[in-house]
Amino acid sequence: MEDSGISTEPKGRIAPRDLRNPFVLLATGLGSGLSPFAPGTVGSALALPIWWFAFADLTPLPQLAVVAALTAVAIWVVDRACRAARVGDASAIVLDEFVGQWTALLCAPKSLVALGAAFVLFRAFDIAKPWPVSWADRSLRGGLGVVLDDVVAGVLAALVLQLSVGLFLLQN
Repeated sequence: MEDSGISTEPKGRIAPRDLRNPFVLLATGLGSGLSPFAPGTVGSALALPIWWFAFADLTPLPQLAVVAALTAVAIWVVDRACRAARVGDASAIVLDEFVGQWTALLCAPKSLVALGAAFVLFRAFDIAKPWPVSWADRSLRGGLGVVLDDVVAGVLAALVLQLSVGLFLLQN
């Protein structure tokens, strides 16, 4: 069997010395994933101001195109980082939280309420891992597996957010 360079363990640890590798540095959100407390939540929170200032004013189609392109880049970067650090879905890798959070915010109105709701919904789906998030988490490996479960959690969060916004608008 060929050695892929990726740990067969589901997680693994990234050490500060691993940040010398540019792929690991990017995959850890410039080192923010080394936070000793809730690195996934930290990564998701750091994605919020980026969305607010870079993506929120885009119309839906360009927003979708940008998030799709960044998701593809994230899969590649995370795959290279996993190989370099010889880890699986290590908690320090938070680039997947960035694209998952941005997915949750697709087509969301630019408001602090929507921002907060998308954050809570995404974190809830990412942590609880209901189907199909759990399927992606268990079934896929490498950069695709690390990133795709967060994108699926983001899609679920976006759906709930959009339904909530729609119901709120119908009631007003």
